[in-house]
Amino acid sequence: MAERIARRGRAARRESRAAKPVMTAPYITRTLPTIEILGEEGLALIEGNADTLLQEIGIEFRDDGEVLDRWRGVGADVQDQRVRFPKGLLRQLIATAPARFTQHARNPTRNVLIGGDSTVFAPVYGSPFVRDMEGGRRYGTIEDFCNFVKLAYQSPYIHHSGGTVCEPVDLPVNKRHLDMVYSHLKLSDKPFMGSVTAPERAQDSVDMAKLVFGSEFVDNNVVMVNLINANSPMMFDGTMLGALKVYARHHQACIVSPFILSGAMSPVTVAGTLTQLLAEAMAGIALTQVIRPGAPVIFGTFVSSISMQSGAPTFGTPESNLLLLGAAQLARRLNLPYRSGGSLCASKLTDAQAAYESAATLQTTMNSGANFVLHGAGWLEGGLCSSYEKFVMDCDQLGMMGVYANGVDLSDNGQAMDAIREVGPGGHYLGCDHTQSNFEQAFYRSGIADNNSVEQWEDDGGLDATARANTLWKEMLARYQPPTLDPGIDDALNDFIAKRKAAIPDAAY
Repeated sequence: MAERIARRGRAARRESRAAKPVMTAPYITRTLPTIEILGEEGLALIEGNADTLLQEIGIEFRDDGEVLDRWRGVGADVQDQRVRFPKGLLRQLIATAPARFTQHARNPTRNVLIGGDSTVFAPVYGSPFVRDMEGGRRYGTIEDFCNFVKLAYQSPYIHHSGGTVCEPVDLPVNKRHLDMVYSHLKLSDKPFMGSVTAPERAQDSVDMAKLVFGSEFVDNNVVMVNLINANSPMMFDGTMLGALKVYARHHQACIVSPFILSGAMSPVTVAGTLTQLLAEAMAGIALTQVIRPGAPVIFGTFVSSISMQSGAPTFGTPESNLLLLGAAQLARRLNLPYRSGGSLCASKLTDAQAAYESAATLQTTMNSGANFVLHGAGWLEGGLCSSYEKFVMDCDQLGMMGVYANGVDLSDNGQAMDAIREVGPGGHYLGCDHTQSNFEQAFYRSGIADNNSVEQWEDDGGLDATARANTLWKEMLARYQPPTLDPGIDDALNDFIAKRKAAIPDAAY
């Protein structure tokens, strides 16, 4: 009987914590100093090498001609699709980009500040596969997509709904963006990302945002951030350029991110990769300013290394963490917000490899001062897979990072001198007034970790972290309640989607 009562008491405490709403800020404001791995001499060296690359080698822009004409118009040297830049030109153009900006959510209390000392966590992006304990690895569907949006909406540690949280391959490629954008707008009221897989899909995203926020508001405020990858090495393709042009014209933020796996898409060295990364990022960022001076933009990078034995991407390595830190310094030198990092790993399961690699990357992310963190939760298999269990496990780690980012509390309560005086030599702090008054908020309480005795753990089923996470995400989906969306806006969105789908035949690309 006593054992059943004890077990029920533990269960009741868990239920009480789960039912209690967790309040959090809409984004993190860091007080921790950043780690600076490069001194002035090193930064100047890399910047000088990037200027040489831009002037002598150049960047290729595979566009229909508009971008090349615009580069000619500002004084760049254009030969075929190769563009070379006089020293200082790109920095001069980049100077009109804002150092920080607000991305507006349809719920204004969830607006996020991007830049400065803020950090915004967003979910995994772009995975064609999903995984959970029961279903294993499979292609993602629109149901999976909606589930991840619901999980991100409910997590107090995810500040942003993200974009392609998984690829819904059960829908036509040329139409699925409509359902994805609608899911973010309908199932969540956090900020979100638009489609970048074709210029017309980017325009659809803008048009849908205007139905929610109003045309004038969208033209003058940021309601979407959008991922524009350089096709490294030293090339931007027509798809990315087309989406960039749409969003920049409409004053929507572009994350210009060189996508680099060192050793395959850049040199094997940290300094060489930083040189190429900086050149590619500056070229894409400057283009947004050529199209619309003052358009918001984020200095982004996705950079890691490869296994020289297999050629597969690796994560959480010393070299990739040095790249993450160094790129952050280069972004700050340009006075721009910075995107990088996340809970990255190459593991196929939520195992020790996934935990080690994700923790290493996430810790460095926070120490770098990253402002926008894509792939904050759910990433497995080098980004090929979005995992339900890892999503909630990563969210738990993001909560810890929020506490870490607050730094040391030096207030009177933080100094705790009254507690030290009350307890004195040889006493204990468990019952003192200070401990009692700070009991609920004293330490971060993980929703995944088990810190009970082995006997309690066995009584509770002897579950590992993955099994506990499996239970948690299912509970979260079961208790999900959608945010309110004006019925008139909802009808307008559905009418727009129906007309767009009727106007174009299904396509597989």
